[in-house]
Amino acid sequence: MEPIEILKQFNSCYVNIQAIAQNKTWLLLIAEKKIDPEAATHLGDVLHYLAEAMGCLEEVVEVKFNQDIEV
Repeated sequence: MEPIEILKQFNSCYVNIQAIAQNKTWLLLIAEKKIDPEAATHLGDVLHYLAEAMGCLEEVVEVKFNQDIEV
């Protein structure tokens, strides 16, 4: 799998997880304390670390893109 494909997969995961974090049902579960309130924190952490991983991978993709242009 090429770095750009991995980045696209990460981005897709990020969008899906972000949609869950903003979902009314998810928010109600937390508000009504039907699940551990820390679940929201954990989900936020997942988004944060996924974004960090994407940032690192973007550097690799950018370098490869620039190398491909130079060739």
